Amino acid sequence: MTQRWKKRPEGSTWGDFGPDDENGRLNLLTPERVRRAVAEVKEGRTFCLSLPLDYPGGNLLNDRRHPPRTFSTIRDGKANYNYRLDQHDGALTDVISDDAALIHLQYSTQWDGLSHVGSLFDADGDGVPEVVYYNGWRGGEDIVGPSGHAHGDGCSEYEGAHADRLGIEKMAQRCVQGRGVMVNLNAHFGEERKLVGYDELMAVMEADKVEVEEGDMLCLHTGFARMVLRMNRTPDPKKLHGACPVLNGRDKRLQNWITDTGIAVLIADNYAVEAYPSEPGEGKHAALPLHEHCLFKLGVHLGELWYLSDLADYLRANGRSRFLLTAPPLRLPGAVGSPATPVATV
Repeated sequence: MTQRWKKRPEGSTWGDFGPDDENGRLNLLTPERVRRAVAEVKEGRTFCLSLPLDYPGGNLLNDRRHPPRTFSTIRDGKANYNYRLDQHDGALTDVISDDAALIHLQYSTQWDGLSHVGSLFDADGDGVPEVVYYNGWRGGEDIVGPSGHAHGDGCSEYEGAHADRLGIEKMAQRCVQGRGVMVNLNAHFGEERKLVGYDELMAVMEADKVEVEEGDMLCLHTGFARMVLRMNRTPDPKKLHGACPVLNGRDKRLQNWITDTGIAVLIADNYAVEAYPSEPGEGKHAALPLHEHCLFKLGVHLGELWYLSDLADYLRANGRSRFLLTAPPLRLPGAVGSPATPVATV
């Protein structure tokens, strides 16, 4: 076990969970807190919190990410779909279908891994910033860029990139189960674009009597994913980039509140959780300040583009805000993000 940094970012949790930690605040999802979450189950009713993974449709939301493409595998030189095994002697009754997918891991409902966003930061204390990620893991050493060339499948990715540390499989191994807490921004602000800072968030939580405790998994319902569903894979670019309430990631008091509450993860049904582009920054600053604060400094994983509307409606109608949330990512070694099919149980 080695400490890879001499200086850590102000307000960060680097080292708090051990010098080689790769889980961040997932460490707060202790057995006791899982038992506390299970106690929120009153009816045994479940909600799927994932969009269909081919939503929003197209690549207007992020031009580097494309919808998944599924295709048949090959068997004996033929498509292995509705494939009859009796092709040789006629004695077999089996019919086989088998497929594969090319999927951008952060296209739809997703988790951002801690290797997704790092920062230029002088962790060595020598006056020269280097590429580092949560807990001082290094770009080029622990999170390794591609070694190959772009391949010609129409997507222009480079092969060979991998996160040897902070990969999304570390999150999967933690299972990601705990108490979810819903804040229904949509119920107060509708689908109009509104920057939500600390003051607005506190006002909504006070009005709805929502309380957040250490280790909770905070979910923000903005209505964005429900709007995306209505657009049926043909999204309106103006609505994609200019609708629904969204966190003001530049708000320092909001950042401090996320730090002080000890939430384990932060989840929203919109793109990026925070406003992008963000409010203007000063001096050297992050384009995505809440990503930097959560992923890089605190080790708080971000969930994006979750489908929260049905659950949020149910909770509001029943005067509740808490539920059991189970939300592991794919156990895909070396990936920096992953699709998710979260389940809420109430």
